[in-house]
Amino acid sequence: MHPEVAAAGYKDLVLFLATAGIVVPLFKRLRISPVLGFLAAGVLLGPFGLGRFVAAQPWLAAVTVSKPDEIAQIAELGVVFLLFMIGLELSWERLRLMRRLVFGLGPLQVLACGAALMLAGIALHQTPAAAFCAGAALALSSTAIIVPVLSDARRLHAEAGRASFAVLLFQDLAVAPIMVTIGVMGAGGGFSAERLLSFAPAALGMAGLVLFGRLLLRPMMRSVVRARSQEMFMAACLLVVIGGGLIATVAGLSMALGAFTAGLLLAETEYRHEVEVTIEPFKGLLLGLFFVSVGIRLDLTYFSAHPLQIIAITAGLIAIKGAVTFVMARLMGLRPAAAAECALALAPGGEFAFVTLGVAMEFGLIERGAGQSLLISVTLGMFAIPALVSLGARIGRGRPAEPAENAPPPDLAQAERVLVIGYGRVGRLVGEMLGRHDIAWVAVDRDPRAAEAGRRAGHNVFFGDAGRLEFLRRLGLANARALVVTMDSPEGAEAVVAAARQFRPDLTIVARARDARHAQRLYELGASDVAPETIEASLQLSEAVLVDIGVPMGLVIASIHERRDEYRKLLNRPDALGARGRRARDALRRRVEGE
Repeated sequence: MHPEVAAAGYKDLVLFLATAGIVVPLFKRLRISPVLGFLAAGVLLGPFGLGRFVAAQPWLAAVTVSKPDEIAQIAELGVVFLLFMIGLELSWERLRLMRRLVFGLGPLQVLACGAALMLAGIALHQTPAAAFCAGAALALSSTAIIVPVLSDARRLHAEAGRASFAVLLFQDLAVAPIMVTIGVMGAGGGFSAERLLSFAPAALGMAGLVLFGRLLLRPMMRSVVRARSQEMFMAACLLVVIGGGLIATVAGLSMALGAFTAGLLLAETEYRHEVEVTIEPFKGLLLGLFFVSVGIRLDLTYFSAHPLQIIAITAGLIAIKGAVTFVMARLMGLRPAAAAECALALAPGGEFAFVTLGVAMEFGLIERGAGQSLLISVTLGMFAIPALVSLGARIGRGRPAEPAENAPPPDLAQAERVLVIGYGRVGRLVGEMLGRHDIAWVAVDRDPRAAEAGRRAGHNVFFGDAGRLEFLRRLGLANARALVVTMDSPEGAEAVVAAARQFRPDLTIVARARDARHAQRLYELGASDVAPETIEASLQLSEAVLVDIGVPMGLVIASIHERRDEYRKLLNRPDALGARGRRARDALRRRVEGE
């Protein structure tokens, strides 16, 4: 007998999935960030939206979220997965090159904004403790919203985008000290030696996480990949994300920071892009759930009772943080347009304010009414982030960007490189020839041993399935100079050519084929040029024997090129042979198929 299923327990999950199925396609069609859609859906489905009318209209209970606290707990994983993906897109080298912004502009922005907001709180007759807690909480910005919005606007790798991300990264590092400080203030007393030692577990935990990743992460992924199980690979990816976050949590740091560190460690391996493609669906869904949970927290009844007060707090917060951030960015050498763009993106509050202000209210450091006003103001400010980023992008694009000092190297997705699909004997030789002509290239292979050997040789070689368009995009297909397909598998080569041609109609695609029939199929799928192994082998043998028996080299090379062109025309464009060659074409086709 099957156990009875409690359908009501799945109601919130079904509501969220239905929201995602409606919001994402609709808002993408309207060219509006889905973030706004998820936030609005959270407001509508929450207890302060349609939930207010459930008593009068009981049927509305079926379309409202009944357990927002449970959703909020799961939704926090959205930020964790986002930071993991950000870590994958970086590397220790890129982070080292950004250290001036992370540890220069980051502390300046947090300290200056926190101090300015604290002074504003004191001016509004708040106690010094309440003003400090509010200033520290509101100085932090929303990583979960700013990074995806900057990425959608293609501004994440601009000067302002790098500066904004550097500040957000430092803010994540600052969460633990802020929480410890508020805890000390709430418990009473000062910073004794024992309290300062409470930071030691955080440092040891982070060091342990880095050491574990350096020593064991690559061997673990190699073992999983050799099992050739997509399910096991997905499970290993989820283990790395959540495990890294939990290690950081046990050490007293944020779960998101632990996941970011795990991403940085994986970014140095050949599994980077395959992990990105595997984790992306989880990140998208969990981030959507996070934005829904933020909207659920917005108490419209409190807002309707104090609209002018909350709007004034929101506008004041954005104005103060924006002005201070602009000044700090200029002090760090950013151009005026980039500084303004960075300031607009970072001006609203962020998701960590909910945690920080919640702890401060529990300790009684901030009065409940004032804390609720700040929380609603932060939520309204988060609604404004896409519009502020759009305005900043217009300012930033107003004049050409100047090369930034110590700018990190471009991502593979932005670099103009030749993509080599398949890193066996043929792929290695293609890469070697490209390197001799100083042409940048990146390769991928489904054999982890081939990818690992390429990495040991100092080349950009990754493990993954290039037959998926999303993988090719992350490898840099959008800006690739050419695509070379050297795979052994005919089906795999056809999948790569078809996906690449669909995405890039203008791309030069050169493919390896087993025989004439396979070559014809690749031409039909959109390959620019194909090299059938049987035909090329016969042409090379012909060249060798003709030269060895004394035929002049020039005549041999000319005849070989002519013959190769005839084969190419036959396999790619049979009608190009013209009326005079149609009889010869049939005979040539029979010879080709016979070979």
